[in-house]
Amino acid sequence: MTASATLGPARDKFAGVLLIALSATAFGAMAIFARFAYASGADVYGLLAVRFVVAAVAMAVVLRTRGIALPPWRRVLALAAMGGIGYVGQSYCFFTALNHAQASLVALLLYLYPLFVTLLAAVFLKEKLTTTSVIALVLCSVGAGLTVGGGEGAPLGIALGVAAAVIYSVYIVVGARVTAGVNAIATTTVICAAAAVVYVTVGIVRAGLGVPPQFPGTGGGWLALLGIALVSTVLAILTFFAGLQRLGAAKASMLSTLEPVVTVVLAAALLGEHIGVTQAVGGALILLGVLWLTRRASGTPPADARD
Repeated sequence: MTASATLGPARDKFAGVLLIALSATAFGAMAIFARFAYASGADVYGLLAVRFVVAAVAMAVVLRTRGIALPPWRRVLALAAMGGIGYVGQSYCFFTALNHAQASLVALLLYLYPLFVTLLAAVFLKEKLTTTSVIALVLCSVGAGLTVGGGEGAPLGIALGVAAAVIYSVYIVVGARVTAGVNAIATTTVICAAAAVVYVTVGIVRAGLGVPPQFPGTGGGWLALLGIALVSTVLAILTFFAGLQRLGAAKASMLSTLEPVVTVVLAAALLGEHIGVTQAVGGALILLGVLWLTRRASGTPPADARD
């Protein structure tokens, strides 16, 4: 075997690591972008309408450029239901929670979703709870308690953060079947488009009732909003898929645990959020539980959409 043949796979793996790290960083910055958009006058309805409209258009361009076909219409309708119900519900809870709790706290609570997926699979799909699952359950449960106790947030923000994780878990369990055999880019495009339709419709209805969506009042706010759509949605998804192809699902999922770490660091640096020892230990236990579960699991959930 030549030196170039040996270096080729190594370079490919290294590129995969960089791509997943970039994806996790982009996803992790989403909560920070949202805080800046809110500070400039946007509300959750305006923010999410713009996010999904811009993301859907950008993903459609990628879809067409790569020559990827949409699945049969029956499958498109199922994916649209996932986006219009599951993704809308999860994103609403997550972004509303950011108005009532620390960005770092919300990000860490969302990362309980792998644990909830495991529990839902055990209850509804009759998958056996292994020793690994139980250990992860204990670590994440203790970590969640410490994170909530050490973080700053109203009960509503904490409840919405947990709700976002639960809804995302249901979305993943359902999506494991609905998305089977469908190109990931096509899946994401349909889901984003469906979410865009829902939020634009809600915005129109609210405007008719005299409470129209609020959009950023400054250039910086609009940049933050576009950052959510283009950086934390489109770029994050595309780089994740590119890294996934080079590393495989297990390693990509493990590296993706950088996401809440990025949020915590950026929240401390840019938003001035104080990260106490208790919250730090709790967050570390959640991530340890997720890593333990991911490393031991034989498969991983679909990554068609996030947050």
